[in-house]
Amino acid sequence: MKYLEIDIQKKGAKGMTTAEVITIAKDALYTIIITATPILLISLVIGLVISIFQTVTSIQEQTMTFVPKIIGIFLGLMLLGGWMLENMVTYMENLWSNFSLYIR
Repeated sequence: MKYLEIDIQKKGAKGMTTAEVITIAKDALYTIIITATPILLISLVIGLVISIFQTVTSIQEQTMTFVPKIIGIFLGLMLLGGWMLENMVTYMENLWSNFSLYIR
């Protein structure tokens, strides 16, 4: 992944340009989406399976999906938590390593 591809050539201007702010925001949103997607997909699949099961068996219990979703999300966080943390740390390291470029 490439983070923070900002054109550094400013001709005597102070502060950040609009393009730099948009690039930082874009990279932040991209990191959030990529990091959250696996957990959201786990929740979606579990909800779909429980919904199909409820339709087939004619059980209409609203709270039936909560416990399996919580267990699935917990297991997903246990398995993917390190990768998620690595994504967020990489973004923040890149953001902070270029901090001096933003405040000039």
